[in-house]
Amino acid sequence: MTTNEDYPLKKVCIICAKGSIEDVYASLIMANGAVMEGIETKVFFTFFGLDAITKKQMKKLHTGTIGNPAMRMPGGLPFPTILGMLPGVEAGVSAMMKKQMADLDIPPVDEFLEMITAGGGEIYACKLAAEMFKLKKKDFSDEVSDIITVGDFYAMCNGQGTQIIFT
Repeated sequence: MTTNEDYPLKKVCIICAKGSIEDVYASLIMANGAVMEGIETKVFFTFFGLDAITKKQMKKLHTGTIGNPAMRMPGGLPFPTILGMLPGVEAGVSAMMKKQMADLDIPPVDEFLEMITAGGGEIYACKLAAEMFKLKKKDFSDEVSDIITVGDFYAMCNGQGTQIIFT
């Protein structure tokens, strides 16, 4: 039987392709955890994940209320998907989630990005998605190292002991 000591994790490359609070924070928490463990960390934001690193959008992320089978109401009952279509429900659920995160001292997106890069992690934007959404380097957080192709990102992720994670 092999153990983690036989094949140590040296690098994680995380791809964030969705822009909901729960998807973005999954990427940020995993990236920050890797940095804190001394693991080389690179995060690539593509398609709607770009919202997390776009200055105008990063503070406006929402929770996906429609088609989310894991969504629960207070008390643990399943959240009826049809409620997510009602005006104001998504904003209310998002505000509730942001408050719960603040109560737990979970930093906002911009602070998380700063923590990751301060610890040596690298943040990248997808060139194709940036072109599709007509975004330039100036539109992104200062923590974004560069706008690169997916091929460039994969080249950075090459090597033994590397794990690629798609969120």
